[in-house]
Amino acid sequence: MTEGSPTASLLLLVLPLVLIGFMLWSARRRQRTMAEFTASLQVGDEVFTTSGILGRIVELQDERARVEVAPGTVLTMDRRAIGMKAETPSAGPTTEQGGQD
Repeated sequence: MTEGSPTASLLLLVLPLVLIGFMLWSARRRQRTMAEFTASLQVGDEVFTTSGILGRIVELQDERARVEVAPGTVLTMDRRAIGMKAETPSAGPTTEQGGQD
C-alpha cells in the first residue's frame, strides 16, 4: 500500500479546523453587531421588525420594546425582534416627469 504525502494529511486536518474557526468568528461578530444595534435603539426611532412591520418605538424596557404601528395600535415585542432602523428619505431633488408630448 502506498501512503499519502504528509502535507495532504496535514491539510485534511487543518482545513476543517480553519473552517470551524471562521464560522465561530463570523457568528460572534454578528452577535456583537446585533447587541450594539439593540443597545442603540431609542424612543422615537422608526424601525422594521424582523417580520417586516414598520413602526415607531414609543417605549423601551430591558428586554421589550413597545412599537406603535398605527395611530393607537401599540405592539409589545422582544427587542431582538427589531431588525433594522428605517431609513429617513433624503431631502434631495425630486425628478418629475412631465406629460408633455
